[in-house]
Parts: sequence; C-alpha cells; structure tokens
Amino acid sequence: MKQLALLTLALVLIQFPTLCFSQDDSAPAELGIYEKLDEFISDDLIFTDETFEEVNIKESLDKPTILALVYYECPGICSPLLNGLAEAMDRTDIELGKDYQVYTISFSHTETPALARQKKKTYANLVSHGDTKDSWKFFTGDSTNIYRLLNDVGYKIKKEGKEYIHPGTIIVLSPEGKVTRYLYGSTYFLPFDLKMAIVEAAEGRSGPTINKVLKFCFSYDPAGKKYVFNVTKVSGSIILLLAASLLFSMIFKGRKRKNKLSKV
Repeated sequence: MKQLALLTLALVLIQFPTLCFSQDDSAPAELGIYEKLDEFISDDLIFTDETFEEVNIKESLDKPTILALVYYECPGICSPLLNGLAEAMDRTDIELGKDYQVYTISFSHTETPALARQKKKTYANLVSHGDTKDSWKFFTGDSTNIYRLLNDVGYKIKKEGKEYIHPGTIIVLSPEGKVTRYLYGSTYFLPFDLKMAIVEAAEGRSGPTINKVLKFCFSYDPAGKKYVFNVTKVSGSIILLLAASLLFSMIFKGRKRKNKLSKV
C-alpha cells in the first residue's frame, strides 16, 4: 500500500508541472507574447533612428534597455502605452541615460524616420529628468529586420487591413542583448516594476512573469477574439493538488501509526 501511494504521488508530481505550464511547440504561433527569457537578439539587426542614422541595435546596447514595440500611426493602445511608459520613467528615481535607455521601434515598415522624430518630440516632453535626447531613441526599419526582431523577442502581431493587432507589452534587455523581463500593460506601468526590471537587467538576471499563470488559466478564443477562462485545466490542476495532499496525509498518518505501534 505504501509503495503504491508513493508511486501514485510521484506520477502526480511529474505530470502537474507539465499540465500547468507546457506548450505545444508544434502549434502555430498566435497573436500575443511568447516569452524568450535568457535568449539574445540577433547580432545584425539594423534600424534607422529619428536622426536618419542607421544603428546596429545589439552593438548599441551599453546599458539596460527598455524595448517598446509599437507603430506610430496606431489608433489604439500604442499611444496609451507610450504615455504610461513616459509617466513611469518620470516617476522612477533611476536616471535615463545613466542607468538605462529606451528604444521605441516601429513594426510597420512603411513608417519613416521623419514620423519617428515627430513622435519623439511628443513623448520626450513628458519626462522631466534624464537624457531624453540621446537615450530615448525612436526607430523605423525594413520588413526583414522588423520580422527578425519580433521573432527574437517572441512578439507576435497580426495585420488587418492597414492596422495591426498586437500585444501591449514592454521588453527589457540586458546590456548584452539578452531578454530579461516582460512588463505587461497598455496604459500604466508601476515605477517600482520598471526600476526592478532595470536593476535585474543590469545584472543579467531574468525571471518569469505572471503571464505564465494567466496563459495556463486562460485560452485564446479565435472566434470571439478574446481570452476565456479554461475551466478544464484549472479544475484538473485543483483535483491533482487535492490528490497529492491526500496521499501525503495518508503516508504521514501511516508512518505515525507505525511509530506508535513500535513503541508499544
């Protein structure tokens, strides 16, 4: 009985993480974020900044870098996202240019450096301290470099007509170009979260986010174009946890009873 309980418990513990967090790698990538923590961006990604200068993104990294992927003519969440980022930058006590830098990169290959310059004037004025001139750069690029960068960081978009459907997320890179953190949101970012992500990136540390739990609890419904609560997965996990707790209790009580009998 004891051996059977231990075997069952082992199987439960082995299967639980797989049930909760595994992804089907054979499934096609859908719209959203596919975290690539500890992976590096490509060495030869070339984009053009708002001064019309071509920049090798990875070679230009000399400090932790916030990557904001948007498109400048977005009618939706891009403007609120950049407003929220600027607000968090303004409220944090780390210094732009000294402690970190920000790269805003358009994923629309039709947008130009002139448009990027206009957008920079708008958002740089929202930050009252730090070097916004040289340390908050606004980039555009061709379709090849855009595709490779999005793939490097696991950022999946979908074009519908002239517009894009895309996630609301900023990504933090280490000075070596390693992905260390994803911060989710489209209108507001906590200054503390921003600071901690920069500190971790400076040390080359990375960590998973709450997105892993959300991805487990919710599934994307292509028909309804929204995320729905996954009752089956959550219920199954609860049942497995209860079964594991029951087995632990049975084993503990059995050992306790055996000890008492041996003392008699």
